Amino acid sequence: MRWRPSPNFGPRRDGLRPELIVLHYTAMETAEAALARLCDPAAEVSAHYLIAGDGRVWQMVREEMRAWHAGAGAWRGRGDVNSRSIGIELDNRGTHPFAEPQMAALEALLPQVMARWSIGPEGVIGHSDMAPARKFDPGPRFDWSRLARRGLAVWPEAGQAGDFARDAARFGYPVEDEAALLAAFRARFRPQATGPAGAADRAMMADLAARFGVDRTGESA
Repeated sequence: MRWRPSPNFGPRRDGLRPELIVLHYTAMETAEAALARLCDPAAEVSAHYLIAGDGRVWQMVREEMRAWHAGAGAWRGRGDVNSRSIGIELDNRGTHPFAEPQMAALEALLPQVMARWSIGPEGVIGHSDMAPARKFDPGPRFDWSRLARRGLAVWPEAGQAGDFARDAARFGYPVEDEAALLAAFRARFRPQATGPAGAADRAMMADLAARFGVDRTGESA
């Protein structure tokens, strides 16, 4: 772990504490270029951690502080995701698979962060999950099923098809833009799927809602 402090942070608001971990890709040519931007006061962006393709890890913001990585969006009906999350940037442009050393470093970091803040696998989400109309990272190249097999994220099982938008809201997604919602869901869970939402999409979303869903107050459904 390398410490490279960023000036782009502040206190968490309203007594909030981390309950989510948001994964991003940098969309930049190199990890060093991303690190420079995340530590540039003029950029006004940051994250708690950056993981390079070769597995190097930098910490830029202390976990108890609010990094500026998520922007506008919501999860489980609640906004100010920056105040409720830890942000992890992955050195990737979204056009190629995530490197093995990088995934191994992420799999070493996640359990530590999850344990410190009592975050379950359902609290590990992508940037596109909380802002589907605005963001697409970490994108369809990211191996969510691998994290799920290690208990570091969730994965849907076969289930009975239900109402896609209703179940998406119960799972946690913002549902104002259903086309963007479907794209974000598929980028994470069905990256090869195309066309309108079908029975497989509805069944997977129904299972996620049934096992991990909450009502809009954030209580278990």
